[in-house]
Amino acid sequence: MNNEANGKNITHLSKKVKMSGETSHLHLDGIPSDRLRQVQKYLEPFHLSLEKLQEISTRLKKDMNRGLGKHTHNKAPVKMLPTFVRATPDGTESGDFLALDLGGTNFRVLHVRVVEEEQRVLKMDSQICAIPQEIMLGTGEQLFDHIAACLGDFVDSQNLKGQTLPLGFTFSFPCEQKEIDKSILIRWTKGFNCSGVEGKDVVKLLKEAIQRRGDYDIGSVAMVNDTVGTMMSCGYRDQSCEIGMIIGTGTNACYMEEMKNVKRVEGEDGRMCINTEWGGFGDDGSLRNILTKFDVQVDKMSINPGVHTFEKMISGMYLGEIVRLLLVKLTEDKLLFNGQMSEALRTKDKFQTKFISEIEEEDNGLENGEKILTELGLKWDPVDVRVVRLVCDTISSRSARLCGAALATIANRIRTYRRLDHLKTTVGVDGTVYRKHPNFSEELQATVRLLAPECSITFLVSEDGSGKGAAMVTAVAQRLALQSRLLEDSDGEEEEEEEEEDN
Repeated sequence: MNNEANGKNITHLSKKVKMSGETSHLHLDGIPSDRLRQVQKYLEPFHLSLEKLQEISTRLKKDMNRGLGKHTHNKAPVKMLPTFVRATPDGTESGDFLALDLGGTNFRVLHVRVVEEEQRVLKMDSQICAIPQEIMLGTGEQLFDHIAACLGDFVDSQNLKGQTLPLGFTFSFPCEQKEIDKSILIRWTKGFNCSGVEGKDVVKLLKEAIQRRGDYDIGSVAMVNDTVGTMMSCGYRDQSCEIGMIIGTGTNACYMEEMKNVKRVEGEDGRMCINTEWGGFGDDGSLRNILTKFDVQVDKMSINPGVHTFEKMISGMYLGEIVRLLLVKLTEDKLLFNGQMSEALRTKDKFQTKFISEIEEEDNGLENGEKILTELGLKWDPVDVRVVRLVCDTISSRSARLCGAALATIANRIRTYRRLDHLKTTVGVDGTVYRKHPNFSEELQATVRLLAPECSITFLVSEDGSGKGAAMVTAVAQRLALQSRLLEDSDGEEEEEEEEEDN
C-alpha cells in the first residue's frame, strides 16, 4: 500500500476508531476545553498509534512461531495448542449427534441434527443439569457418574437409547489435548476440586462412567475447545470460515494452520486447527511498554497475577475494573464528582463492564450514565457524565484495537503461508463484549482492515459454539477419521529458528 493511500486510511479510521489518539466528537461535546485537556493526560497512555499496533503484531507473530515449535513451546507465552481438528466443514456432514458442555456449576446436554440438504445445524433439544457443591468437591468417579446419569436421562427422553451417537465434549478447564478423543486435565478451576481427575484423560473417565451404567452407549468422542466450537458452528454456514474468536469474559482465538508448521504433531500434509490461547500474550513482559499503571493494578488485584496479560487489557472480566480505577484517580484529583467518592466506587468490580456498553450507546448513553452513577452513590453533574463516557470510550477502543491487531496477525500469517496475493476468509466470533458493545465490532474490523490490507475478512456471529459447534467438530472428525499423535515434548534445549517473513 502506498503512503498516500495509507495516510487516507488512517484519517478515515481515526474518525471511526481514534487510531491516532483522536476521540469521537460524540464524546467530547459538553466538556470544557481546560478540563478536557487535564482528563486527556490520564487517557493518553491508552491511545495506541498505528506504529505501536504494528509493533504489537510483529511481537505476536514471533510468539506464535515459538508456541508452535517443538523445543520452544514450553517457554512460549502464546501456547498454540494443537486441537487435532484437521478440517473445517465441507457441507457434506449429516446425522444426529450428542453434545456435552461442561464448564461451570451447570452443564448442558444437547441433541443436534446436521442436515446436509439444508446446510443447517439444528438443535433438537437440550437439558441443563446442576452439579451440586458436594460433587464439585467429591471424587472424580462421583462427578462422571453424575454426568453419565444426566446424559442417560436425556438420551432416554429423546428416544435415542437404541442408537450409538457420536459425542462432542466441550470441557472448559485447562487440558493437554493428545488426540481428538484424548485430553488430560492439567488442573481444576472455577471452584471444582474433584479427586483423581488431574493428570487423567477425561474422555476415558466419561466412557468408564457410561460403561458402569450399562444402559446406553455413545460412539466416537471429540474434545472441543469453545473457540474451536465457535469457528465450526459458523463453518457449516460459511465454508470459508477458518478463524474462531471469542471476546467475552475472556478472550481467545483459533485458526487453521499448515501442518508443516505444527512441529509437535506428526505429519506434514494438510492443516490443523490451532488454539492460540492468545490471552497469555505478554506474560513474558513483551507488552510492558504499553501497560498502564491501571493495568498493573488490575493484574495485582486479580486471582492470577502475571498471567493472561493480553486478556486483562481486552476482556469483559477486566474492562469495567480498569474504568473504575481511572474514575477513582480522576475523582481523587478533583476532575470528577467535585472530588467526592462513594463507597461503591471504592469497591473492586462494582463498575461492571456492561456499564461501558450502556454508557456508550449513541442515543441513550448519557441517560444510562446518569442512572448508573446514581446507583453507584455518586453526585454528578452533566459534565461528569460526559467525562465518564469519554473514559469508557477510551478503554473499549483500546480493547478493540488490540484485538484487531492480533486478528490481523493471524490473517496475515494465513495469507503468507498459503502464498496468496489476497486472502478471503471468514471469522466466526462470539462473546458478550463483541455482541453487546455498540462500537466494538466496527472498531475492531476497521483496525484489521488497516493492518491486514491484503485480506478481506467477513465476520459471522456464532450460534451456540459449545453446542452446535461441538457437534460439527464431531461430524467433521467422523468424516475424516484421521488420527494424529502428539509428539512427546522434547527436552532439547536448541531453539527453533524463528521464521521471519517479508510481507
